[in-house]
Amino acid sequence: MKKYPIETARHTLAHVMAYAVKQLYPDVKFGIGPVVDNGFYYDLDLDHPLNEEDFPKIEKLMQEIIAKKIDVEHRYIPVEEALKEAENEGQKYKAELLEDIKSGKRMAITDEDIEQQKDGKISFYTIGEFTDLCKGPHVENTGDLPKDGFKLTKVAGAYWRGDEKNPQMQRLYAVAFSSKKELGDYLVMLAEAEKRDHKKLGKELGLFAFSPLVGSGLPLFLSKGEMIFHELGKYMREEKEALGYKFVHIPHIAKTDLYEKSGHFGKYDSMMPVMTDQDGNKFVMKAMNCPHHFEIYNSEPHSYRDLPYRIAENTTVYRNEKSGELSGLVRVKALTQDDTHHFVRHDQIKSEIEMILGLTDKVYQTFNLTDYSVQISIRDPKHPEKYFGDDEVWKKSEEILVEAVKKWGRPYVVEEGEAAFYGPKIDVMVKDSIGRKWQLTTVQLDFNQPENFHMRYVGEDGQEHAPAVLHVAILGAIERFMGILIEHYAGAFPLWLAPVQVAVINISENQQAWSEAVVHKLKHAGIRAELHNQNETLGKKIRNAEVQKTPYLFVIGDKEVEAKSVAVRKRKDGDQGVILIETAVAQLKEEIDQKK
Repeated sequence: MKKYPIETARHTLAHVMAYAVKQLYPDVKFGIGPVVDNGFYYDLDLDHPLNEEDFPKIEKLMQEIIAKKIDVEHRYIPVEEALKEAENEGQKYKAELLEDIKSGKRMAITDEDIEQQKDGKISFYTIGEFTDLCKGPHVENTGDLPKDGFKLTKVAGAYWRGDEKNPQMQRLYAVAFSSKKELGDYLVMLAEAEKRDHKKLGKELGLFAFSPLVGSGLPLFLSKGEMIFHELGKYMREEKEALGYKFVHIPHIAKTDLYEKSGHFGKYDSMMPVMTDQDGNKFVMKAMNCPHHFEIYNSEPHSYRDLPYRIAENTTVYRNEKSGELSGLVRVKALTQDDTHHFVRHDQIKSEIEMILGLTDKVYQTFNLTDYSVQISIRDPKHPEKYFGDDEVWKKSEEILVEAVKKWGRPYVVEEGEAAFYGPKIDVMVKDSIGRKWQLTTVQLDFNQPENFHMRYVGEDGQEHAPAVLHVAILGAIERFMGILIEHYAGAFPLWLAPVQVAVINISENQQAWSEAVVHKLKHAGIRAELHNQNETLGKKIRNAEVQKTPYLFVIGDKEVEAKSVAVRKRKDGDQGVILIETAVAQLKEEIDQKK
């Protein structure tokens, strides 16, 4: 058995899965079947609604295909011939893709958009009776695939090519690994992830809600959720102000002229629809903050002594994301960024990035996120028309980012074609407590927009110079970061971030007055506390507080009233003994201040 990279095996397994589905449902119409994180999927149009009961049948056929050791054939077919064959077979989605190739369009429907090959011929791969247009790569023989390293996981609805106006297909997902053990480890992690699902926990803990009248992708934060949201924003503000950032405030709309000047209107496809006022002026909800911040920079003159000039804001932007891509808090239409823009002299770029990465380290340590790496996104050299600026500027920018990351010492990869249209960027990829990877911090280096907006400062030589701009978000979107944290902590937030930090529980009505006094003392000290004085048993009141994952429980009986104390129970650690209320408050304040 020949060994292949797991991505290659996953790519071939997607075709094997499609072949198995075709054997069960010969009239199936195929969309696309790309590799994704940890596995693959295929978009299918068939009359039979797939469900988990179908998975064993499909998996059994896949294992039979693998056991037969079928050669995977690669050939090039003229586009006209391929189009005619797809139409004859009723494969309307494949015919549409081939029509696009024939007309010279770049489809960009997946991360691996299918391209026209040499001499007007298209790359096709065949396994048994299943043939699909594909760039590859694939294994040479199905016998080289891991027969016990894959599993079908779910079916979801997906609009063809991500457009709500197109037919909805069934997207069949699977995961795949090189061995049965790796698959088993991943499935254990998936089960844990299901328990930690932030959408489920958000409802159980009373953090946020969604309303069909408000709209998909527009979360409503309840009081407990708002407290977490507020603390995250407050924390980032405190850390940035300590580093000399100046906070600003901008409106949520702007004239379209602003985004035409920045280039977003021509190159960014998630802008909200345009609104026109009674005077004929056209406005749009902001999808990003940088053009507003550029105008703040340009509102007053600057000297070289003023730089670096750092402005920051925790503010909401609005993006017209497709409904099929929305997911709880991690993919929304209204997202609040901890956004910063650094206007720097060119000789300050390296030290400024070093400062930003240092802040990133500190923030991640606070949330016990200790495993992270870097993706450096550069432009696609084959398509320079997608980007602002000349080759020299881009080469310089990309080299600076690579050098900065090397100095930081984190592992990194370089990805072509992932840069913003105005500059390359650093994306920090963080693993959570169960090993899932999330993209969080972004640092984008921009030499182009300062020229586009004619940003200037007076140098030591008395002449005008253009600064460079660093576009930075440490948390990214606070909504998304909060969703990640809910799952990272399984809803059990550290004390400083917990919406309710202490539940005060009286054993009977006899302790009501002292219990209320304890809550008052806690709140007066800035500690978030709730009184649990329901007419229920002590055990049930304790269980209710524990279900809400409250960090501390102060239980009060007659002895505690007499001693002006509380019996402390700490989440996970259990009973901590009886402590004077003044001592308990002091200890809590110290733990909160240290953000342990």
